[in-house]
Amino acid sequence: MDNVKTTPPGITTTVANQAQSHMGDRPTSTTNTPNMRPDEKQLTLQWFGNKDVRVVEAPVPAITEPTDVICKVTGTTVCGSDLHLYRKEILQLQAGDILGHEWMGVVDEVGSGIKNVKKGDRVVASFQIACGTCKFCKEGLSSMCDTTNSSSLQEKLYGKPFAGLFGYSHFAGGFAGGQAEWVRCPFGDVNLLKIPDSVPDEKALFLSDIIPTSYHAVQCAEVKEGKSVAIWGAGPIGLLAAKWCQLAGASRVIVIDHIKERLDLAKKTSGCDIINFDKDQDVVAAIYKLEPDGVDCGIDAAAFRYTKGWLHGIQHAVGLETDSSEIPNEALRAVRKFGTISLVADYAALTNQFLIGALMEKGITLRGTGQAPVQKYWKNLLSKIESGEFDPTIILSHRFKIDEFRELYDAFDKKEMGIIKTFVQTKFSAPPHPGTPALSSLREGDVKPSAVA
Repeated sequence: MDNVKTTPPGITTTVANQAQSHMGDRPTSTTNTPNMRPDEKQLTLQWFGNKDVRVVEAPVPAITEPTDVICKVTGTTVCGSDLHLYRKEILQLQAGDILGHEWMGVVDEVGSGIKNVKKGDRVVASFQIACGTCKFCKEGLSSMCDTTNSSSLQEKLYGKPFAGLFGYSHFAGGFAGGQAEWVRCPFGDVNLLKIPDSVPDEKALFLSDIIPTSYHAVQCAEVKEGKSVAIWGAGPIGLLAAKWCQLAGASRVIVIDHIKERLDLAKKTSGCDIINFDKDQDVVAAIYKLEPDGVDCGIDAAAFRYTKGWLHGIQHAVGLETDSSEIPNEALRAVRKFGTISLVADYAALTNQFLIGALMEKGITLRGTGQAPVQKYWKNLLSKIESGEFDPTIILSHRFKIDEFRELYDAFDKKEMGIIKTFVQTKFSAPPHPGTPALSSLREGDVKPSAVA
């Protein structure tokens, strides 16, 4: 979920909402305003403004359409892309939006049209909401579903919309998300995957986004046996992508970041070479020392808002660009001639000083990954987890309760206490699985040391 479109220059959230109101919603195959169960309440994490998220009591959703499934949430988390919501960088946010696109749970109620899941099943949800019947869904490209995103503004700005997403503003369909105790899942047969008892929640949860997204990034970069790879960004996507590269037989994986704990983890879990750009400021030169011809493949898993140089910092701050081209330019210089670069990081709209000459003259394939089509990879990746070939808990650092979401967002945004990826429990969650982080409390100051330290 690492490339959601954000605010183009000159368009504020208020203007975006006014424009959407004027244009009206796109027709969709499902509603984003479900019925509610009478007299039932739940805890939810809601957005109210820049760096203002609150745990708020709200109604519990009810079956509204025959293909709906209502789930009790047993695990959720915070994603790096949620920080764009937190910082009010996403179009069409509205006060009271329930956030969260990564969640899993237990089926509590099913609509009359549901065939594949039943009450009591453990399931994980894809972060995108796909109808299963449009042209793109039939091609296995569920993240590009044509019928579930109501944002006419997105269609106007970008030509065609991607699928609706859980908990990611009205620019992504306006669906309530999974940072809650209950979730309504439209088209449950398409967007829920049953989880076997052999796979604990702490592993299954990440099939909602970061496992398929990191795998998709590696596939788009054409990483194969014997190829060398450079990965910009050692967040959860970059770290899992490094592991996928290792499993694909890459001859060398280089990870670039400046947070020591994350670089150490890349080296420890995947045997990566590491470059700390605070120390090696000429990243391209450092890569060429390791790979004299340049790397075969590049993966940009860093976020667009993190600029390094003053030029892009100023342009970004005053709205002359939404995105910095610094990392794509580094990748274009560092990747070998006729190499491949995959952009899985957040990129929004406009950038300046883009090194288009290197793209053309070196014959490089620069590929935007799009939102990862989760359903395309689900079953294969679940089997790799079940067999033990792939363990996503290598990046699971902490566990918190749902009522501490506000404090968690603040700490995660500040990159404090070694928080990399969390498991957030609800009243429906099972106790921590052996070998996974114990429960911490930010409010009480009882934050256990990172489990991946």
